[in-house]
Formats: sequence, structure tokens, C-alpha cells
Amino acid sequence: MKTVVIGFVGTMLDRATHDSRWEKWRPTVALCQQDDLLIDRFELICERRYNKLVEVIEADIALVSPETKVVRRYISMRNPWDFQEMYGLLHDFARDYPFDPENEEYLVHITTGTHVAQICMFLLAEARHIPGRLVQTGPARNRRDAKGTYSIIDLDLTRYDQLASRMEQVLRDDLTFLKAGIETCNAEYNALIEQIEKVAIKSREPILLMGATGAGKSFLARRVHELKCHKMGLAGRFIEVNCATLHGTNALATLFGHRKGAYTGATQDRKGLLLEADGGLLFLDEIGDLGPDEQAMLLKAIEEKRFYPMGSDREVESDFQLICGTNRDLHDDVRKGSFRDDLFARINLWTFSLPGLKERPEDIEPNLQFELDRHTAKAKYRVRFSKEARDRYLRFARSADALWKANFRDLGSSVTRMATLADAGRITTEIVDEEIQRLKCSWGGTAINEPELQNYFSDEELARIDLFDCMQLAQVIKVCASSKSLADAGRRLFHVSRERRQSSNDSDRLRKYLQKFGLDWSTIATRG
Repeated sequence: MKTVVIGFVGTMLDRATHDSRWEKWRPTVALCQQDDLLIDRFELICERRYNKLVEVIEADIALVSPETKVVRRYISMRNPWDFQEMYGLLHDFARDYPFDPENEEYLVHITTGTHVAQICMFLLAEARHIPGRLVQTGPARNRRDAKGTYSIIDLDLTRYDQLASRMEQVLRDDLTFLKAGIETCNAEYNALIEQIEKVAIKSREPILLMGATGAGKSFLARRVHELKCHKMGLAGRFIEVNCATLHGTNALATLFGHRKGAYTGATQDRKGLLLEADGGLLFLDEIGDLGPDEQAMLLKAIEEKRFYPMGSDREVESDFQLICGTNRDLHDDVRKGSFRDDLFARINLWTFSLPGLKERPEDIEPNLQFELDRHTAKAKYRVRFSKEARDRYLRFARSADALWKANFRDLGSSVTRMATLADAGRITTEIVDEEIQRLKCSWGGTAINEPELQNYFSDEELARIDLFDCMQLAQVIKVCASSKSLADAGRRLFHVSRERRQSSNDSDRLRKYLQKFGLDWSTIATRG
């Protein structure tokens, strides 16, 4: 490829008297003197009033680099220090220039020209209006060396590993704080997390996270707490409780605390979680399971930041921020009267529905690696998939057969099981096939509902049989196993339809049906 330099005439740095010019470092000429840089063409940007200087530069370049063709590119400017004027002129130059990046490599010389011109050249190269790299020249330490030095700067920062990693990390920290540990390629989920982040930073109002079990509500709540601590100086603790585990007196005492003797078994004072969350963040998961008394007291605590512990005639204060989680339809609960409408209105200001894993198939692969890395950190040894095993697992994980009822909990448990069974830290296709069947069974698959089939088929074979066929085949096997002969089984299975058939060869009919699944009468009779 040809090398083309685009640069300004240095009206000060390139100027020199005729007799002493070879003793002085002149950036434009010096760039053409470099032994390891062959310049085929130099696009020299200049004004017509500097033609005499340009003629000297052209002649000197012809002496030191006869291969270099100098092309004058005239521009006319009123004020070379006016940013708007300079950028407009150079943008027009770049727009009209016949760039040919497939055959030419472009270097943008940023040593000459005013500082404004240099900045504009940088911006045009950075925006790829000029498809090239930057070249910077400088005088040598030995002033007698007129060649000086040069360096080429590639604005593709991905080439600079450490800098690229640092910039990527800063970007992740600033824009995606909540997604640390949440690997996602889903555009909608990305937008949702960014919106939650904005709300968490700007608002102290309650947040309601809706989503199925395992969708990540608890993890996200913890990240919101860390974000508020990081960005807003929140100093208090993160307090979490699953309201589905709270019942009766225990629910009130757990949330609001009690005084000694408030009820049988209350042998000492208890602060309660709302008071422990003072200055921090309280996460009430499965809030739809709270009883009516707890709902009423919680509403008062949210609105007034004050409440009565059980058995106390003195209110206590707690200034906590609140996140609620639920996998229920609270709108429906309000209509049924099982959830207070005034409490729902109070916590429904910022409501976000978290999609499940099945709704984010593009996120399965990055989260699979995340779970493997997490297992590595815990177990202190690395586990990897073979390529075939990884492809097979991902093919199933993204298919309609993968229900992911518990979402990321299912995925995390699945990876833990496979990693535990992996000999020498390698997950094989055999381990994956076993895990696929295990997942299907846990989701209510055929194998768990029709145990008779396990005597005749492996888990992998069952995975290739439709549920309809599995259910029918299981009943056929039961009849065969309890019959005296193939003919007896056939008569029992076809006793209605045989009356309408010309041939009543039930044995042949049954034999052909069993052969479809690789079975025969003798095998069933022996095992039955």
C-alpha cells in the first residue's frame, strides 16, 4: 500500500534561511528524512501567500526523498485560531478528498499548524472522517540531527490492551454499575437496568421489582444498595427478608421489633428489621405474602418513618429506603382484597418487571460462563466444557424444551452439578446429556411421570421421544408386562377397534408398534 501524509505547512517550524536550513529541524521535511518511513505522497495544506516557503520545502523533500510527490492543497482562512472556521474548512477537505483506504495508508501529521488546526485534525481522524492514523514528529536530543524523531499513534484504542481495559472498566463502572455480575446482551434488559440505575441515584422513593422466582430480584436489590452507597453516600446496611417466611406474631416481631414480655417467649427486647435498616436499604421480597396487620404497619412506617414495636407505647424512628419484590400479580391481589390498595399505591411509584431467563436466550451463554467462573472461585479449580459439550448444552438451553422455571437459580444449580461431576475439570457430552435429563425431570418431564420407560430407554433416548408417544408407550408396556402372551396383550389393547377390522391379527399389529421404538415382546416379558 502507498503511504500518504496529510499535514499543514509549518509557517514557523518549517521556515529556515537558505544557508542554515539543513542544520535546523523542520517537521515537514524531517518526516520525509526518516529511513524507515517511505512516503509516497505528501498532501500539504497551505495558503497561497506561503507559496515561496512551500517551494523551498518541495525542493528539499525532492532532495531527501525523491520518491515523495508533494501535492499542494490550498485553503483560505480569515483566522487560523477560529475553531469553528478551521473545523469547517478541514471537514470540507475531508469530505471532498478521494480517500482510497484499500490501496493507501493515511498518516495525519499533527505537529504543524496552529493548536486549533492540530485539534481539528485529531477530531476528524478520531471520527474517521479521515481514515488514518496520527503521526507526530519532534526534534532530536542532539540538535545537530535535523531528522528528529517520529511516532505513529493509532486511535483504535483496542490495540492498546492496558488502556482499552482501563477505559472499558471505567465505562462499565460509570454506566452499568448495576450490571456487575449480570451478564446480558439483551437490549431491553440493558435499557431496564439503566433506567433502574437512574431512579436509584435520583430518588429515595420505594422501588417494586416484579418477576418470577430466580429472575434476579434479590441480587439487583443488593446492587442498588451498593450503588446508593457509592453514588449517594448511603451509610446504612442492606437488610433482606423473605416475607413468605413470616407468619403471625413472628412477622410483626421480625419486622417491627418487640419489647420484653410483649408475648409469650419474648424474653428480651428485639430491634426488628425496619430499625436495623435505619440509614440503609430494606428489601422485602415476596411482599404480597404479608398479612393485613403487617401491611398496615408497614404503610405507616413508609410514610411517617415511625412505628410502634410490639408491646411498646413509644414510637421509634427509622429512615430507611425500601425495595419490594414479588412474583405475584399485586393488581389482582388488590382486586381480591388480599393486598391493601393504599400500600400498593405507595410502593408502585417505580415498578420494574424483570424478564426471566427464557425471555433472554441471548444471555444464556454469557451467564453460563459467569456461573463457571463463580464455581471456579469457590472450588479453587477451573472447570471447562469440551466444545461439543458446550454446543450441546447451549442448543438445549435455548430450545423450547428448556423451561428454566427457577430462572438463574436453575442455571446456577445446573452448572454446579456438571462442574462437580467433571473429571479433570472437563465437562463432557455424557455429563451434559445426564444434566439435560435431570433438568427435564425437575421441570415435570416425561421420565419422572412415566417411570416404566426407564427400564427400556436411556435418558438421552427418552429426550428424543414426544411426550404423547411416551405416555401411550408407557401404557402399552404396562399391558404387555401383565399379559400372558403377545396375542393376549394385543386382544386387550385392540379389543374395540378389532371388531371393525377385516384382519384381527392383533399380535402382528402390536409387534409392529413395539418395533417402532426398538422393543419386542420377549424383552418386555422378561423384564416385566
